[in-house]
Amino acid sequence: MIDCKVSLFLDSGAYSAWSKGVNINIDDYIDFIKQNEKYIEIYAGLDVIGDPEKTWENQQYMEERGLKPLITFHKGEDLKWLKKYLDCYDFIALGGIAGGDSVNVVRKHLDRCWGIICDTPDRMPRCKIHGFGMTSLQLMLRYPWYSVDSTSWVLTGRFGSIFVPRYRNGEYIYDENSWKVCVSNRAADDSFQEGKHITTFSPMERDQILQYIHGKGYVLGKSEFRKESTSYKLKDREKWHGKEESDGQRTSKPNRGGYVKRGYAGERIVEIVIEEGISNDYKLRDEMNIIYFLDLEKFLPEWPWAFKRKTPKGFFV
Repeated sequence: MIDCKVSLFLDSGAYSAWSKGVNINIDDYIDFIKQNEKYIEIYAGLDVIGDPEKTWENQQYMEERGLKPLITFHKGEDLKWLKKYLDCYDFIALGGIAGGDSVNVVRKHLDRCWGIICDTPDRMPRCKIHGFGMTSLQLMLRYPWYSVDSTSWVLTGRFGSIFVPRYRNGEYIYDENSWKVCVSNRAADDSFQEGKHITTFSPMERDQILQYIHGKGYVLGKSEFRKESTSYKLKDREKWHGKEESDGQRTSKPNRGGYVKRGYAGERIVEIVIEEGISNDYKLRDEMNIIYFLDLEKFLPEWPWAFKRKTPKGFFV
């Protein structure tokens, strides 16, 4: 990293720690930040989920030791804390918006928050706002975020899919919900795929999707498959496809559409990569999803912009 000029945003891991019942030592966190501060542009405070008073205490503790962490207001906390943070800082974060709540529920919460953040006649944000776990494109476009973070770009790729913007009148549309197109060869087991598989789109839609893929410098790729014993030694450009069976009977794996035949135990399917592409390489899918969000960022208006409550086109909630 010494020779790489990158901008790093350090998350404390408080949400993961809270969900797993693990404690983070604040002094260890402070030491880590100070040891690596020259590489880190922004670092989050050590917030305590469900306890804004402790979050505030940790914020003061870190500031007393010479740090300037980003404080987070969480869904479910009293809005007085959001107002307090807005009075004290020019950059804060909104958290607790990822998880199991519906888009409708999160939108109502965020509308209340942004109604306070943008409470001037011109409806411009009073400070910079970061959105933790902001995976919904609808909500990403609805509010004047300064920045957001999400794992959707990588999780979508690992589950076999890429984001593809809608195409109309000779241009790609980013203010409507994108397609989530499954391109992975593993989609024969549809419990694995995320999104509609490319083979199920209409010919015209499929041509548009392939045009987008090729326009970004990628190809779908091609593989061949055959069964081998589980003791088989993989050769160059070969990899295991699917999971090994565990007993001596012919087995099936349940999915949303019923059962998918998986072959006999002691056998596995080998994938032979004929042409590398997004169908057989998750890293290439990751790259395409990064490009999608970089293009989306270019589409957004320059920050800051006013928050006006409206329903973006093409979204159904």
